Amino acid sequence: MAETHVLFVEDDDVIREATTLALERDGFVVTAMPDGLSGLESFRADRPDIALLDVMVPGMDGVSLCRRIRDESTVPVIMLSARADSIDVVLGLEAGADDYVTKPFDGSVLVARIRAVLRRFGHAGGSQNGGPGGGAGEGQDAERGVLSFGDLEVDTEGMEVRKAGAAVALTPTEMRLLLEFSSAPGTVLSRDRLLERVWDYDWGGDTRVVDVHVQRLRTKIGQDRIETVRGFGYKLKA
Repeated sequence: MAETHVLFVEDDDVIREATTLALERDGFVVTAMPDGLSGLESFRADRPDIALLDVMVPGMDGVSLCRRIRDESTVPVIMLSARADSIDVVLGLEAGADDYVTKPFDGSVLVARIRAVLRRFGHAGGSQNGGPGGGAGEGQDAERGVLSFGDLEVDTEGMEVRKAGAAVALTPTEMRLLLEFSSAPGTVLSRDRLLERVWDYDWGGDTRVVDVHVQRLRTKIGQDRIETVRGFGYKLKA
């Protein structure tokens, strides 16, 4: 992690300084900014490996900053929120954040979540525990690793998705989520399983992360492609 560059946007001086020191002790290179506008400038100048954005920062709030970053890049984003039940959490995820951490947080917890996100992005080319090859869609080209589900094609080797012949741009998290679904079409996947397999959580996490990402994925591949099975989870229609 010695070469991992973190952009950290936080307006509280004490939290910003303490968190920066904690991350640097764990080998991260940190650029800390006190507001959203300077954070956006730093992002564009430095192109960090990951961004930590507090929701409530002056100039440009963290949700708006996340949206601007997502317009320009698929770099992983973790939102920091003071309240676990805040609508800001959902807004941040809808804006394109990959995960969130609730304040106050323990430094070791934050580092663990950062590393989990980076592992996920570093291995966005395949699903965990054997990869996405366990199932088959309506059609499958085994040699090219292309799975077909109606007008949706998932290239599991080239990490490309096409719908009705047109390329679909997915973030690495969205791609990993789609790979999980396409590895077992027609099979109901629980939120807990998706948290473990896609978000690398080995403990129960907030299922809102899954729900928002499923909705984001639906808007890109088709609202009716992923079905909600009430009380159980989601499944990809084969």
